[in-house]
Amino acid sequence: MLIDVHAHYDDKRYDGDRDEVIQEVKKSGVDIVINSGSSIKSSKTSSDLAKKYDFIYASVGVHPHETEKTPDDTLDILADLLTNKKVAAIGEIGLDFFHDFSNRDSQRRWFKKQMDFAADVKYPVVIHDRDAHGESLETVKKYGDKVKGVFHCYAGSVEMAKELINLGYMMSFGGVCTFANAKTCRDVLKEIPAEYILLETDCPYLAPEPRRGERNDSRNLHIIAAKIAEIKNMPVEQLILKTGENARNCFNLKIKI
Repeated sequence: MLIDVHAHYDDKRYDGDRDEVIQEVKKSGVDIVINSGSSIKSSKTSSDLAKKYDFIYASVGVHPHETEKTPDDTLDILADLLTNKKVAAIGEIGLDFFHDFSNRDSQRRWFKKQMDFAADVKYPVVIHDRDAHGESLETVKKYGDKVKGVFHCYAGSVEMAKELINLGYMMSFGGVCTFANAKTCRDVLKEIPAEYILLETDCPYLAPEPRRGERNDSRNLHIIAAKIAEIKNMPVEQLILKTGENARNCFNLKIKI
C-alpha cells in the first residue's frame, strides 16, 4: 500500500477544487491518506473528510502555532472527535521554536496536555518539531511506552533518530528529501532501518523537486517514494510495501491488502 501519512486537504488552497484533487489522488494509486488536524476547526474538517472519502483517515489535535488560541474545552472536543473510528491519531502536536507564532510556554503546556491525552486514550501521536529537537525529544522520553507515534517531516539528526527508534517512534519524510540542500535528511534516511520510515507529502506544502514551489498533493508521493528508495538503495516496490506496513502498524489501520 502507498500511504501518505500527513496531508492537509482542509487547507484553503484546495477550496476551489478539493473534490477533484482528492479523486485524482485516488486514481493515481495512493491507497490511503491521513489528513492531519492543526486546530479545533481543521480537526473537525479532517474528521469530516475521513467520513466523506473511503481512503482518507484523520488525525486530530492542536498545532503549536495555534496554542495561544486554544479553548479550555479542547480535550473534550478531541475526545468527541475520537468517536469517528477513522480518526487514527492525535496530532499534529508539538513545538515550533522557528516561527514562535504562539509563545513557548503555551506550546509546552498544550504539548504536554495532548501527550497526556494520547496516553489516556491510547492513540498514537503525530509530532511537529521545528527548531526544538532537544526539548521535543526530552518530552517524548518522559512518556516511555505510554505514547508512541511519528515525528512528521523529520528534521533532526541521525543521533536523535536513533534515540527515537529506541523509544519506538517512526519518522516520516516528504518532499524535503528531494531538495539539493537536504543533506542531513538524506543522511538520516541512509542510516535508519526501513522499518522506521513513513512517507508523507505535508501537502499543500513542500512539493518535491521538480515541482518545488507548486501546490503539493498526494500524487507526488510517487516521486518521494522513488527518491527514498534511491537513497536506501532498494527497489521502490519494496520501499512502498515496507512503508505501507509501517503506517498500518503505527496508526493501527485495520485494512486488508
